[in-house]
Order: sequence, then C-alpha cells, then structure tokens
Amino acid sequence: MVEPNIVEQKIRAAFADLEHLTLEDLTGSKDHYQATVVAPCFATMTRIEQHQAVYRALGELMAGPVHALALSTYTPEAWARAQTK
Repeated sequence: MVEPNIVEQKIRAAFADLEHLTLEDLTGSKDHYQATVVAPCFATMTRIEQHQAVYRALGELMAGPVHALALSTYTPEAWARAQTK
C-alpha cells in the first residue's frame, strides 16, 4: 500500500512540464490506481515509452506497493482532442 499523495508527488517530480494529472484509488486499498498524465514531453515518445516513463517515475513503488496502475498518457494536444469528444 502507498498513499495516493506519494504516487502523485513522484509523478509530478519526474515531469517538470506536467500540465495535468489525475490519480484515483480504484479499490480504496491504496494499491490499485488509475492515472491520467498530460505532458508536452510525451510528444517525442511512443505510447509505450510514455508509460515506461511514468513507471520509471514511480520506481520501487511499481515493484510491490502499487499492485496495478491503469494509465492514460497524452500530449496536451491529444488531451485537448480527447476532451472535446
């Protein structure tokens, strides 16, 4: 288990250009999360690389305390398009 604010802090620290972050504890057990991360730096990355960057940001948390992470990553432009649908 890990507090949501710790997960959020690690993501925010890893992406200086972060524009949007939502984090939800899906089960109330503090080990199953859903996150949406929007950052301009994702423009140069594939979707897999974007997810890997978030996993790296969480580091050791992904090896145990975070059991599951449903992850959506967007560039600001893709996020804007997704919001209009």
